[in-house]
Amino acid sequence: MSKKSKESAPEMLDENGRKPLKLNYPITFRVGFAFAIVMIFWTAYDFVVPLLLENAYGLPNWARGLIMGLDNILSLFMLPIFGKLSDNAKGKVAHKFGRRTPFIVIGTLASVILMVFVPVVTLNQQKLADNLINEKVESKITIEYEMETGDNYLGGLLTEWYDKAEKGEQINGEGAANYVDLQYLKMNDISREKFINIRYYPKMTSKKAILGMLGATTYSYDGVVITDLSGKPDGIDKTYQEILDSNDLFKKFVQPGISTYESHLRYTEITMSNNVPGMAGVKSLAVYMVILLLVLIAMATFRSPAVALMPDVTPKPLRSQANAIINLMGGMGGALAFIIYTVVLFGQRLENYVIIFASVAAGMLILLAAFLALVKEKKLVARCQEICKEYGIDDFDEEENSETHKFAEELIEEGEGGDALEREAKAEKKKRLTPKEWWGSKTKEEKGKLTSFLLILASIFMWFMGYNAISSNLSVYTTKALNLSAGIASIISGVSMGVSAIAFIPVGFLAAKIGRRKSIIIGYGLAVISFILICFAINQGQEGTLKAVLFALFYLIAGFGLIIANVNTFPMVTELSTAETVGQYTGYYYAATMSAQAITPMLGGLVMDYVADRYIFLYSAICIVIAIVLMVFVKHGDSKPVGKGKKLSKDEKKQIMLDSMDSAD
Repeated sequence: MSKKSKESAPEMLDENGRKPLKLNYPITFRVGFAFAIVMIFWTAYDFVVPLLLENAYGLPNWARGLIMGLDNILSLFMLPIFGKLSDNAKGKVAHKFGRRTPFIVIGTLASVILMVFVPVVTLNQQKLADNLINEKVESKITIEYEMETGDNYLGGLLTEWYDKAEKGEQINGEGAANYVDLQYLKMNDISREKFINIRYYPKMTSKKAILGMLGATTYSYDGVVITDLSGKPDGIDKTYQEILDSNDLFKKFVQPGISTYESHLRYTEITMSNNVPGMAGVKSLAVYMVILLLVLIAMATFRSPAVALMPDVTPKPLRSQANAIINLMGGMGGALAFIIYTVVLFGQRLENYVIIFASVAAGMLILLAAFLALVKEKKLVARCQEICKEYGIDDFDEEENSETHKFAEELIEEGEGGDALEREAKAEKKKRLTPKEWWGSKTKEEKGKLTSFLLILASIFMWFMGYNAISSNLSVYTTKALNLSAGIASIISGVSMGVSAIAFIPVGFLAAKIGRRKSIIIGYGLAVISFILICFAINQGQEGTLKAVLFALFYLIAGFGLIIANVNTFPMVTELSTAETVGQYTGYYYAATMSAQAITPMLGGLVMDYVADRYIFLYSAICIVIAIVLMVFVKHGDSKPVGKGKKLSKDEKKQIMLDSMDSAD
C-alpha cells in the first residue's frame, strides 16, 4: 500500500461501529494548568523557605525540619477532607462553575494574598540579624581589624573551637564537626597551630568568568586588578599569592564553621534573646508561623480538587495517559519556579525573598487566568459523561463501592436465602469479623498479596524517609556546609532534576525488560551509593569548584535513583488493587509518603545538629538500605518482564512512555 493510500485509509471501528477511544490532549493540557499552579508554589517553597528560616531566625536544623514537615502533616488530614468537600459540592456556585473550579479559584487567591506576607514579616528580623553578624563576626574576622586594634578575634574563636573539638565536646550545643572538622584537617595536614592562625583578607578577591566557578580568573586587591601575584600590598608582609592561599584555607576550613556560628548568633541573640526589645524575635517568629500555617492551609484546600478535576473530565480507560500530561504540566510549573528563584538568588538583596514570593504569586495568578479562560468545567464534565455513555464506560457509583452492598451481592451469588434485609444483616455480620477471623478467611494467595502490599508501603515509607531528609535540607546544606552561593546551589538542584527527568522514558523500558521490583532495587541502590559518596568523598579540603562539581555529579546519580523508584513504586501499589479499591490504595500510598515526609526533616535535622551536617547523607543511606531489604521480600505487584528477544510494539512503547510520566508525581 502506498503512503497516500495509507493516509486516506478509514479509521478502524470497533464491533459497535465506534471510533477508537482517544485522549483529547488539548483539553488535558488545559486542565493541567490547575496542577501547574500547585507545583509552582511547592517547588519554590521546598527550596526557598529553608533559606529564609536560616537567614532570618537561624533556627536549629531540627526546628527548621519540623516546620518543613508541617505541610505534609496538614496534607494527611486536609487533602481527603477537601477532596470530599469538592466531591459533594452543591449550590449555585457549584451549579454554575462546577465542583472543583470554585475551590481552585478561592484557594489560589487566598494563597497568593497570604504568601507575600511570609517574607515581608521577616524583613526587620533579617535586617537585625545582618547587623548583628556584621558587628560580631564579619567586621572582626578580617586581617585589617586585627591590624588596627590588635584584637585577635578570629584566632580566639578558632582556638576555642579546635580545643573543644579535640576534647570531644559540643560547641554551642551542637556537634563540633559543624565548627571544625578535625578529620578533614588531619587529612589535609592542617595542624592546630596552622588552623588557629588562618586569616582572611577581604580586599583580596578572585573571580572566575562564568558564574564565579568556571573560566579565566581575575585577581584584584582593594579594587585594583593584580597581574603579578609575587608582589606585596602596602603594609602587609605577605605576597598576593600567600594572601590568596590564606583566603583559600579560610574558605575551605573556617567558613563552614563561621556560617554555623552565625546561625547560632541569629538564634540566640536575635530570635530568642531577652535583650531584643519586647521579645521582637519571638513575636516575629510567631507571626511568621501563623501566616505560613494559613498559606499551607490555603494551598491544601485546592490541591485535591485540582488533581480530581482530571478524572472528572477524562473517561477511565484514558486516565493513565491523562495523568502523564497533568504531571508534565506540573513539571512546567516547577520549572517556572526554579527560573524565578535561581535568577533572584544571584543578587545580594535584603528583599530577595519578597521578590521570589511575589513573582511566584504573579505566576500563580497568570496560570489561574489561563485555567479560567481555557477550562469550562461544567461543559467538560458533561462531554465526558456523554463519551462514557456512548462507550458504555461504568465509573462505579458510590453504591457499587459500598462494602455492605458488595458483601450482599456475594451472599446472593452464594445462594444464601432470606429477604433483602436478612441478606444485608448477614453482610454486615461478615463485615464485623475480628482481625483473626478476617485473616483466617483469606486464601494463601490473598495473604501473600496483602503481605507484599504492606512490605511495599513500608519500603516506600523508608525510601521517602531517606530521600526527603536530603531534599528538605538541601538548600541549607549546600550554602552552609559546601559554602556555595544560593544561586549556584539552586542551579545544581535544578540541573539534577532536569537531567534525571530525561530518565523517565528509559526507566519505563527498564521496568518492562526486568520488572518493577528489580528496577526499584536498582534505583534505591543508586541513591545509597550517591549519598555515601557525598558523605565521605566530599571534604572541606577540596577546592570550591571541585566540591560543587562532585556534589552535582553524585546528586545527579541520586536523581536517577529517584526517578526509577517513583516511576515503579506507585504502579506496584495499584497493581494489587481492584477497580473498586484503586482510590483506597492510592490513599494508602500517599499516607506512607506524606507521613515519612512529615517526620524525616526533623530527624535529619537532629543528625545535622548533634553529629555533623554531612552525616545526614549517611542517615538517608541507612533508611534506603532498609527500604531495599523490605523490597527484596516483596513477591506480588511486579510487572511481567518482556520475554528475551521480544520487541515491543509501537503501541506498547507509547503506553510505557505515558505510564512512566504518569507514575512520576
